[in-house]
Amino acid sequence: MSFRPIMFVGTCSDAGKSIINTAFCRIFKQDGFHPAPFKAQNMSLNSYSTPDGLEIGRAQAVQAEACGIPPESDMNPVLLKPTNEQSSQVVLNGKPVGNMSAKEYFMANNKAELFNQAYAAYERLHARYSPIVLEGAGSISEINLRKRDITNMRMALRTGAATYLVADIDRGGVFASVYGSIALLPEEEKKLIKGIIINKFRGDISLFDEGRKILHELTGVPVVGVIPYFRDIYIEEEDSVSLESKNTRAGSDKINVAIVLLKRLSNFTDFSVLERDERFHTYYTNNVEEIGKADIIILPGTKNTIADLQNIKANGIADAIIRAHKDGKKVIGICGGYQMLGARIEDPDRIEGETTSIPGLGILPLITVMEPEKVTRQSRFQFRNHPDTCRGYEIHMGKTTLLDGSTASSLNRLEDGREDGYLLNDKCWGSYLHGILDNDVVLNELAEGLTQATPTTFNYTDFKNQQYDKLAEHVRACVDLQYIYSTLKTK
Repeated sequence: MSFRPIMFVGTCSDAGKSIINTAFCRIFKQDGFHPAPFKAQNMSLNSYSTPDGLEIGRAQAVQAEACGIPPESDMNPVLLKPTNEQSSQVVLNGKPVGNMSAKEYFMANNKAELFNQAYAAYERLHARYSPIVLEGAGSISEINLRKRDITNMRMALRTGAATYLVADIDRGGVFASVYGSIALLPEEEKKLIKGIIINKFRGDISLFDEGRKILHELTGVPVVGVIPYFRDIYIEEEDSVSLESKNTRAGSDKINVAIVLLKRLSNFTDFSVLERDERFHTYYTNNVEEIGKADIIILPGTKNTIADLQNIKANGIADAIIRAHKDGKKVIGICGGYQMLGARIEDPDRIEGETTSIPGLGILPLITVMEPEKVTRQSRFQFRNHPDTCRGYEIHMGKTTLLDGSTASSLNRLEDGREDGYLLNDKCWGSYLHGILDNDVVLNELAEGLTQATPTTFNYTDFKNQQYDKLAEHVRACVDLQYIYSTLKTK
């Protein structure tokens, strides 16, 4: 059966569009169809490498997983990765095409060429999957940006998507935000809005029955679902806003793992599995005292290694990490954090900024030179010569080599014969591989010597699939699915 596309847009950022989109990706798969996700433009530091070595936003990779299909760049043709407060790296069809300031990107023109490229990506997906599950970005009613928007209602119009407005009732003002969002749309866009979904409702849903009627009367659009707030379903998040709700302090009865909270921290989903493993208490911090309480300190990835290295030197975190290393704590670096653990980082072409050279933390005998070419690829590897095959992916700029006179000591042997990372000793190593912690052998090695718990065989892939099914069940029970399907039928 062929369907018209469905699109979930929001009254604001963090309304829950990505989660709702993920739920429907799974629902359509469960119902025997072949859905695929699509978001024309994404802004995120949390990205993913596709099997063919291209880069997309993490949310679309998660949604593809919920669909049961491999992620591909057509699912997110335009990705903006902020490098500082003013500019972003622009990734088009999975490959970086340069850096642009916000003014250059958003104000220069109506972005006709980018819009056409994004629509072409949609068309390629639409030829192979049905229904396409589109996601908007932020609010649909930023009327000052409408002519330059390539993600929200402009794309809904071009694709003819049945569009559903998601509103976050938990933050308050739901009537004004829903009414205003729809009222500010031109008539041709209003006609595409087929329903309203109220998200993150706390308490007895029947108490909102009158609210449903009022919203329908105000907007002429039915409320097709009220989704209860949940805490017992775990879906990887893309937006770094979610870091604000995570632990920020050491615990007492588990292995304390401190993730250094960098200003430009990227790919924080590297640590999602640590949050699920009962042996670990994982927290995010830029507090020197909290770093000192940790059993394990992890320097994560970053979109701007040099700027974040300068920052942790200025705020005392760098010295705290060096002290922890000398005190025998475990210190791990991943991607940009791996680069920081070395002796020096050089940027002769000023790729990350005006600083051309900066000393690292000096823990690993390595030098990194930033290079214009970005490495993006998925990898199978063996961790510390362990026989199990592990999986991870690379997204980085820069080449890391040994200091002259230093002894080689690679951490991982990749399936294609390459080597990755550096193993200093049992308590200190670094790697370019994102997702390295998703492998049991790595987690068990991390816990070794710090707990008496039995090594786990936690299958993170199975766990995630269970969560997609739980999410689908949760949303399915709370929406008028028959009505939603009726709006997707093609004439």
